[in-house]
Amino acid sequence: MKILPGATLGMLGGGQLGRMFTIAARTMGYEVVVLDPDKESPAGKLATTHICADYSDQAALDQIAKSCDAVTTEFENVPASTLEALAKTGPVRPGAKAISVAQDRIHEKNFLKDNGFYTAPFAVIHSLEDLQNSISEIGTPAILKVSRFGYDGKGQFGINAESDIKKAWETLQGEACVLEQRMPLDIEVSVVLARGIEGEVITYPVSENIHEGGILDVTVVPARIDKNLETKVIDMAKEIATALDYVGIMAVEFFISDGKILVNEIAPRPHNSGHYTLDACMTDQFEQQVRAVCGLPLGETTLLSPVVMINMLGDIWHDGKAPKWQKLLDHPNVKLHLYGKREARPGRKMGHFNVLSANINDALTLAEDLKQQLSKAN
Repeated sequence: MKILPGATLGMLGGGQLGRMFTIAARTMGYEVVVLDPDKESPAGKLATTHICADYSDQAALDQIAKSCDAVTTEFENVPASTLEALAKTGPVRPGAKAISVAQDRIHEKNFLKDNGFYTAPFAVIHSLEDLQNSISEIGTPAILKVSRFGYDGKGQFGINAESDIKKAWETLQGEACVLEQRMPLDIEVSVVLARGIEGEVITYPVSENIHEGGILDVTVVPARIDKNLETKVIDMAKEIATALDYVGIMAVEFFISDGKILVNEIAPRPHNSGHYTLDACMTDQFEQQVRAVCGLPLGETTLLSPVVMINMLGDIWHDGKAPKWQKLLDHPNVKLHLYGKREARPGRKMGHFNVLSANINDALTLAEDLKQQLSKAN
């Protein structure tokens, strides 16, 4: 059954992804109820209703269940039990099964391996002894990642020699982890896609991603890769979504290492590397999320212009002062998106901007120049 404008959608999570979903949904005529424990939630400020409570709060879940025609999420760390409970009263897209795979690196790596998708060599680590034994097999350099709740480079520790082993285990506080071999990297790319309730899949153009300190810094679209590689990563992303029986928006991140395609991770939600779609595609990833959640036909994803996206972190706020936005707004082909967060902290995603141009090299040159200008203190 299609859920049409006038209905109410539930969003679990109130950060910038939830905010941009809320904007898309309300523009299309839906009411939105956001559940987020932060009273300053960026999405909550724009929602019809903000329920300020924990994701396992029973009274809050009862309110969501009674008031919402469908429910979705903005991040993968919502408890699977919460999604299972809400699914008893209405559609929850994506479902608990898919989320439970993507929110735990051990489950995710095993899912990919069991379904025939290549990843960097890895080992599951539950103890210091496991780590010591696995290093000889995985080799160095390697990276130890907590199995749950790690993101943007957090919950990770690089191991370059055996002398790093004990410190790595202690730093991550003895959590269940995945040890991954650090692979030589040709390029990082991602595929954002949508899968509908009938199993139809539509993909966005492949993104080329450049990270800094574990956080996405620059996205270039179209990715500067050959057509054969582009086709392969798109097909692989579709296969992963189908294997998960996924409904909604998701992103698959890939490492290209010595020409070999390796799946890095699955994000069961709109993705930072898909923010370019807000200005450069016929249907952006947040409208697409609304469409998928509501069982509507998926929107056309045609790229209207080459584009470069620059992530803006709290590091470019100096002494509490915002950057001089005029530097961006002076350019008619630059689109600014701010996330409504009051406090700027180093490493915190505060916004992004997209630079559009008929020539991708021109877009990249201007984007990098503007990025440097914003980084300088006012």
